[in-house]
Amino acid sequence: MRPRRKTPPTCGTAARRVTSRARWCRRSARAVAAAVALTLAPGAVHAQEPAPRPEIGEPRPFPLPEIERYTLANGLTVTLVPYGATPKATVRLVLPTGSVDEGADEIWLAALTGDLVQEGTTTRSAEQIATEAASMGGSLSLGVGQDRTSVGGDVLQEFASDLVALVADVVRNPALPESELDRLKNNRTRQLSVALQQPGTLTQVEFLRRIYPDHPYGRPLPTVDVVEGFTLDAIRSFWSEQYAPAGAHLYVNGRFDAGEVRAAVEEAFDSWSGGSATAPEPVTAATPSGVVLVERPDAPQSTIYLGLPVVDPSHEDYVRLQVTNALLGGAFGSRITRNIREDKGYTYSPQSLVSSRYRSAYWVQTADVASDVTGPAVTEILTEIERLREEAPPEAELAGIRNYLGGIFVLQNSSRAGIVGQLSYLDLHGLPPEYLTDYVERIQAVTPEDVQRTARDYFRPDDMLLVVTGDPEVALPQLRDFGEVEVVPPMRP
Repeated sequence: MRPRRKTPPTCGTAARRVTSRARWCRRSARAVAAAVALTLAPGAVHAQEPAPRPEIGEPRPFPLPEIERYTLANGLTVTLVPYGATPKATVRLVLPTGSVDEGADEIWLAALTGDLVQEGTTTRSAEQIATEAASMGGSLSLGVGQDRTSVGGDVLQEFASDLVALVADVVRNPALPESELDRLKNNRTRQLSVALQQPGTLTQVEFLRRIYPDHPYGRPLPTVDVVEGFTLDAIRSFWSEQYAPAGAHLYVNGRFDAGEVRAAVEEAFDSWSGGSATAPEPVTAATPSGVVLVERPDAPQSTIYLGLPVVDPSHEDYVRLQVTNALLGGAFGSRITRNIREDKGYTYSPQSLVSSRYRSAYWVQTADVASDVTGPAVTEILTEIERLREEAPPEAELAGIRNYLGGIFVLQNSSRAGIVGQLSYLDLHGLPPEYLTDYVERIQAVTPEDVQRTARDYFRPDDMLLVVTGDPEVALPQLRDFGEVEVVPPMRP
């Protein structure tokens, strides 16, 4: 049965007989009269001018907390960062391994190894690990990227040294149970099947394959046969070769007892051995200019990737490149976004970015547009690139972009995880601490002429690769305006 709905009293004869209802009616009448009077009063609604917007303040620099850094005899580097007032600590072990260490027939081996490592150790089950981390007021996770694999989490400050020990156990003593391998491979093949239904994924796969031919960076997805062919021996071999102290880095950030943590690190990691600290060979990206259409019959939209290789974070132009990218297409108020989203209505969420990895990077503009405006959207993107190459932006426009980037940078680093991420970024690219502390200042130093020069040097339309996934019948005639089109089938599972 539904509860009876309560309704306001009625202002009639019955209401006058009940004192409480009479009071309610009088209050309602006064409120209505006041509203009418306010509405009828000349200029009443607009009598008060809106307060002026506050002036934008000067962007603040990022103050890197004082750190303690030392290296164990086995090559493991330890960085301790006392930070913040929240009584929590972040512990994260970063290993110099990832998909970059996979062979051509080993795509996703690093990821599958990470999956199996999380299935427990020789002394703890996966459930016990999760329960133990939760009892510390936190959790533990493992993530595999292109160049790095990280293991760690956040706990209450009094458990920082305990989390150090737990991380060490997970990395050094994984059970790698064969009983879980088929389940994990099935999970990965399902993820692969879903990924290959996404036009953005199909476009990115083709784009990366041509930017990084014959290199792990250009092989983001495997086939089902590759995943199903992985054996426990292959996973154990990858773990024993790649999960090693040489070149690894342990970060402890937040509130913690430094003496206890140092003792825990020594006990947990001092006897760990293996690996080598040699840096990977830098990859030379290709510049495969041209037009590629990935077939997706009857697709209502076209997914656009337009880009080319650029300098990596170790280059002196990299910060200027980031500012130029933000002005061109990398911010919500950027030129390309205003053009094809706000003015033309071709797309909802265009974006450009500079994607970096060890000693390599590329710039790309992406957009999902209606199929019948595939060509016009590409034309407008190229128009904005050429306009920036030919004419320096106004100082006022650039100032807004500089302030946006400086503010975002400081906000992103105002957390334990953010600081660990930035320190790991420095270590990957071999950058000094001043890269962080001077970053906002260097952003503010970028001039309109710097932006124009950067656009001329690095955003060269003749060298760009255009990859579009869409309906060949609709998109192909439009893409011929940009050169000879190579039509390819999409990647299959």
